[in-house]
Amino acid sequence: SHIKAIEQVKKILPVTKINIEVAAFDIQNIKNPDISGKEYQNGEQAGFWNVREYVLYRDGHVCQICKGKSKDPVLEVHHIVSRQIGGDRPGNLITLCQTCHQKLHKGELKKVKLKVDKGFKAETFMSTIRWKLVNRLKELGNTVSVTYGYLTKQKRIELGFSKSHINDAFVIAGGTNQNRSQVYYFIKQVRKCNRKLFKGIRSHIQNTAKRYIKGFQRYDKVLWHGIECFIFGRRKTGYFDLRKLDGTKIHASAKASELKLLERAKTFLIERRERRLLSFLAEGVSARV
Repeated sequence: SHIKAIEQVKKILPVTKINIEVAAFDIQNIKNPDISGKEYQNGEQAGFWNVREYVLYRDGHVCQICKGKSKDPVLEVHHIVSRQIGGDRPGNLITLCQTCHQKLHKGELKKVKLKVDKGFKAETFMSTIRWKLVNRLKELGNTVSVTYGYLTKQKRIELGFSKSHINDAFVIAGGTNQNRSQVYYFIKQVRKCNRKLFKGIRSHIQNTAKRYIKGFQRYDKVLWHGIECFIFGRRKTGYFDLRKLDGTKIHASAKASELKLLERAKTFLIERRERRLLSFLAEGVSARV
């Protein structure tokens, strides 16, 4: 689906290079801090961003003291032994929520023993799919470069951008201070056929609605009371389940007479959105991968 989306964009825009974020951190650089290359010439702080993202992933984005019981969404990476003595190696770092981190520094958690697993078990967490995408795009004749999530995050914060998928994409593409449109597009790929799986057998169940009901089918883009949305479900009686592509429910049982067809269903559904209406994620919150 990513390759198809890229090919669609290339039909419209003169794409000369494709940047892909392959992982949240660079395990090669953690194993060998002396590795050369311009992507590693960003100073010690950039190196710590890399290790930090690795530690968060290794610990499952869960506080290693309270195991999430504090309900504090802000996670921090704590040095078990001071940085001057233990350094920034992963074995000296552990994930704590902000609540437990503050208690630890106040001496309220003296009896807690902090230990971390040795090794790099998380190093293969993105060793196949995204790299396969990179290699496949290269085979198709594209110029492809890779980057990492820790670099994206560092640059986004330096530019003062809020955390969102489109801001990350802008930074990954090399964006800095260029003018940006308020419009962006959300794309979802869906299956082409209209069959259902029932106990492992493809069948048309007797009570399954026909493909077209009142002239509408599943995944048609329609207009309902001025709202653009998609048909996610339909009933024989002519009522439709309307939603946005991210699953936001618009109406669970809309009448066919209230719908206006905008686009027939395709395998690639495209939804136009306004960037200013985004609900940004909190910068301090470290979400699970």
